[in-house]
Amino acid sequence: QVQLVELGGGLVQAGGSLRLSCAVSGRSLSSTGMGWFRQAPGKEREFVAHIGWSGGTIYNKDSVKGRFTISKDVAKNMVYLQMNSLKPEDTAIYYCAAAGRPYYTVTSVHAYEYWGQGTQVTVSS
Repeated sequence: QVQLVELGGGLVQAGGSLRLSCAVSGRSLSSTGMGWFRQAPGKEREFVAHIGWSGGTIYNKDSVKGRFTISKDVAKNMVYLQMNSLKPEDTAIYYCAAAGRPYYTVTSVHAYEYWGQGTQVTVSS
């Protein structure tokens, strides 16, 4: 049984920072790639960042423009997304996901087998 639980969402003013956490159970982070996605009302789910089982990272540069950092603590089974210089357009529900489908690129939602419930991030002007 794989479970993902996002923590750390909330309301923040433009220019501020938030750190999202994803608690993982039932799967080792030393052998599983993890991703962060976000979805705003009326829009498709968008890739934000990925961290591979070996620690390599991939970002959606068009969306985060160097402002976000994905990391993990394997011993604690935790994945993090540090978000700095937040903008109103960052407002969305943020989802943590565990990869499990080897036939898709890690930037695609189809590469991920398990998803958390999501956490709301709201950035005010």
